[in-house]
Amino acid sequence: MDKTPRRPFRSREWFAAPERSDMTALYLERFMNYGLTPEELRSGRPIIGIAQSGSDLSPCNRIHVDLARRVRDGIRDAGGIPMEFPVHPIFENCRRPTAALDRNLAYLGLVEILYGYPIDAVVLTTGCDKTTPAGVMAASTVDIPAIVLSGGPMLDGWHDGELVGSGTVIWRSRRQLAAGEIGEEEFLQRACSSAPSAGHCNTMGTASTMNAVAEALGLSLPGCAAIPAPYRERGQMAYETGRRIVEMAFEDLRPSRILSRDSFLNALSVVSVAGGSSNAQVHIMAMARHAGVDLRAEDWTEHAYDLPLLLNMQPAGKYLGERFFRAGGVPALMWELQQAGRLRGGCLSVTGKSVAENLQGRETSDREVIFPFEAPLMHQAGFLVLRGNLFDFGIMKTSVISEAFRQRYLSRPGAEGIFEARAVVFEGADDYHARINDPALGIDEGCILVMRGAGPIGWPGSAEVVNMQPPDALIRRGITTLPTLGDGRQSGTADSPSILNASPESAVGGGLCWLQSGDTLRIDLAAGRCDALVAPEEIARRRRELPPPPVPRSQSPWEALYREKTGQLVDGATLDFALDYRRIAENTPRHNH
Repeated sequence: MDKTPRRPFRSREWFAAPERSDMTALYLERFMNYGLTPEELRSGRPIIGIAQSGSDLSPCNRIHVDLARRVRDGIRDAGGIPMEFPVHPIFENCRRPTAALDRNLAYLGLVEILYGYPIDAVVLTTGCDKTTPAGVMAASTVDIPAIVLSGGPMLDGWHDGELVGSGTVIWRSRRQLAAGEIGEEEFLQRACSSAPSAGHCNTMGTASTMNAVAEALGLSLPGCAAIPAPYRERGQMAYETGRRIVEMAFEDLRPSRILSRDSFLNALSVVSVAGGSSNAQVHIMAMARHAGVDLRAEDWTEHAYDLPLLLNMQPAGKYLGERFFRAGGVPALMWELQQAGRLRGGCLSVTGKSVAENLQGRETSDREVIFPFEAPLMHQAGFLVLRGNLFDFGIMKTSVISEAFRQRYLSRPGAEGIFEARAVVFEGADDYHARINDPALGIDEGCILVMRGAGPIGWPGSAEVVNMQPPDALIRRGITTLPTLGDGRQSGTADSPSILNASPESAVGGGLCWLQSGDTLRIDLAAGRCDALVAPEEIARRRRELPPPPVPRSQSPWEALYREKTGQLVDGATLDFALDYRRIAENTPRHNH
């Protein structure tokens, strides 16, 4: 490797700028107090940040507390100076009212660190859902060389001889609890059995999806995303990532050279064939906008809907993360897309090579887990974008449409893919849990459950609450899934075929604000339409006369600021003012004294 950087390292402006020796002394001085030397910082070696997302508050990412040592080893061996620093914690399961609030907050904090400190390149440690987009968004804004190191999924969970996947087992077991098939203690035991080791969700939930997206975008070393957290290969990947980021610093291989429209379309394709999370829509759009890439909502349908489901992994399939890793992980999925002519192989990656070059010899040897493109688990298994008089955008994950759901709702002779249902409207999750079993609602298999007030402004932050289950009485009759619709999200580990992320949301005047229980909804999947069969004059009357749906007041300063500055899910729920800032590292910050 040429040891002459393609452009001068920005850290030289702190530690080796000849015109302000007084400031150089100030910047150097305090780094001495834990044993660094002036010679190291003034040697011309790149300073590599390690954005530490692991902590006791972030159990999905806690593995990085240990992995960072191997990253440091790799950085040192390749001739760099490692500097580890914390980022805002994000933990999907435990953060209330929703961890969606934290993605933009972590992004803001990381931008300020990468811009305002003498960092030449960065390792972004990821795991839990929103740590990946937060890091990539920040790296694009600052535009210094960046590489993603995911922490990896947990080991496979087992309970009574059966695979139990994180998250997925919760949603499936709560239906069994409602049916009286299991008790609360069994419910808890199943949940605990699904988390047997360090790591993030072992299903293809949002965490696995977003780390697969990072790899598909070319921002991780090939094979990184699927390695289980406790495996030796995870530590080896951390070491190689540390080595590679030093080379990237010399090469000046920044996100702006890697992220393109084609690389994002590759990511959409990987999400579809993997049966990935519907939350990917929000985060991919946010990353694309911060990268200055023209990505449109319709791209999900135009470029990824007609793709088949290839990965046999929960929630859309059978297996969990360990088997996916042994089957070849993300490169094996991308290899299938490449062979089918559905991958844009010329995209650059963090290896310095093209995606196509990275995929040589990556065909899977396990056809129970990764199916051939021409003989998939399901055809047309991608994401379908819908619109209508209730919203301008909604998205539906079709790979989790069960055969029973398809037969009940989508197989009427002469009207395949079309169904009508009576709306039952809930004002957020508390209202749903309080009333779902109320016999007065008359909920039957001809209903669609609708939740409003769950979007970025209404919740605030947008919550994973739309995967509503039927009332207990229906579940006991064997009807375990009803159509659902909402202006919030659902867990990426859920197996519910919901219409999600409806934008604009009810809190800002979207069509769900005037919808009433008893209205008939018509969903036409072939036409990509979802409409309430309500006359335009009646809609106008309701908008004039009905009070708006309730919106809870903000409970913290950040909630208030988030609501003021954040856009809708269709556009990635970004802080729209932040989109004006790109490649800010090209200008060095002013001195501080």
